[in-house]
Order: sequence, then C-alpha cells, then structure tokens
Amino acid sequence: MLVGYMRVSSDSDRQTTDLQRDALLTAGVDARHLFEDRASGAKDDRPGLAKALAFVQPDDVLVVWKLDRLGRSLSHLLTIVDTLREQQVAFRSLTEGMDTTTPSGELLFQVFGALAQYERALTRERVIAGLAAAKRRGRLGGRPPAIIGEKLDTILAALNGGMSKAAVCRNFGVKRTTLIETLARVGWPGTRETLRR
Repeated sequence: MLVGYMRVSSDSDRQTTDLQRDALLTAGVDARHLFEDRASGAKDDRPGLAKALAFVQPDDVLVVWKLDRLGRSLSHLLTIVDTLREQQVAFRSLTEGMDTTTPSGELLFQVFGALAQYERALTRERVIAGLAAAKRRGRLGGRPPAIIGEKLDTILAALNGGMSKAAVCRNFGVKRTTLIETLARVGWPGTRETLRR
C-alpha cells in the first residue's frame, strides 16, 4: 500500500498542500492514506508524520512529494528512513526520483548515510579542537561559574563556621544543585561523591 505524507511550513491560508496532494494522488496514493502537517521543518512536533509512521505496515511505501517535506536535515531524514527500513517499509520521493524499492535508490541512501556520518564526525572533531584551543588559552567550555568572588568566599566561610548547606542556600539565595556543583569545582570535601549520587 502507498501512504503519503505532506508538509507545509505554515498554517496560514497562503500555503496549501494542494500541489503535494495532487502529485501523491497521481502517484497512486489513496486519499484516505494521506497525512499532513502544517509546521516548520525545524519543529520536532509533527503529529501528521507520527501518525503516518504509526500507520504504515511491512511492505508499504511511504511517499513524499519532495525530500525536504520529510526531514529537517540529512541526518534527520536518514533516521526516518532507517526507522522505515526497520519496519520493512520502503520510501519514495517523487521529485528527486528516489525509491528504496530499487537497487539504485537503496544505494543512494547508503551514500547519504555515509555522508551524514562523515558530517557528524567532522562536527565532533571541530568541537573537540575548539575546546582544546580554548583550554590552551586558559578558558574552559561550559557555563561560567554561578558563584564566584566574594560571594564564594563568604559561602565557604559560612560552611567552615558550621552553617548547613540548606541554610546557605536559603541565606544566599542559591539553588542546592548550583551550590553542590560550585563546591565540587573548588574541591570542597565530600561534594564529588554527592554529585555522583
């Protein structure tokens, strides 16, 4: 069975799914098996896509008018296609002529998968190199410390004087997790074990 999915980026009256609907119906999709979303491709919450993915059965074919109607990015598109493959559902994009039921279509998606993996590896490599460069310059990644300077000195003095962590949080207006993370950062005894729990 052919199952169609359509998406437009906005729910305004100016954007309609008419062009996609006509193409999908011409390709042989039954009007009762069409699912649609009116949302930006960047949004994760797409109930129409979720319904289409729940509706398809093994040996069905999910059909879209164009690749960009389905995935937010190449990696997202490949994740969806992999999900379909696990469900033994084929995928077809009309505009690009891609069809995973054919050997050439399957090969193309294997190539896309390799490219997406390569892109992720490059991104990871750039992040690691950037963090290393920042560390060499004395900067650490992540959020800046929330408690510093005189406030930190005063809190440490209060704790050394016997004040409880709960009292410190109340008196200094800091969250418990922020206090624990700060104490772990400065090497306060016992806080690393607290963080691990």
